[in-house]
Amino acid sequence: MDEKTNHRTEERLRYQWPVWFGADTAQAGFLGLMIDVSSGGLAFTCPVDGCRLQEGQRLTVRFDIPQFSRPDDPQAMAGVLRTGWVRSIVTRGDIYRIGLQFDQPLSLKPGEEAKLTTPGHAGRC
Repeated sequence: MDEKTNHRTEERLRYQWPVWFGADTAQAGFLGLMIDVSSGGLAFTCPVDGCRLQEGQRLTVRFDIPQFSRPDDPQAMAGVLRTGWVRSIVTRGDIYRIGLQFDQPLSLKPGEEAKLTTPGHAGRC
């Protein structure tokens, strides 16, 4: 475990799904791939050549997460729009892994919701 993992206060939902990001809502047109999400932030990847970000930079992100409150509809998704700041950037070959902290937390804890409401959630992610 690295130091950041030890400081996490909640379980993250490991979830591979598109995330759109940019400087503001009108410019959230860059595409990345979500790695995981919690109420306080998310991690995503993007190609080095299409992702000119710096630590401390403000971003707006748009993404979807499963609606765990609707177990009768496993395809139900909730759209999320959040602003935040880039907390970390790690280069892995030609891919950046971005850690983003939200300005305002989500009203739910996705990792805990998934565990409580969907026993087989790992297969959906």
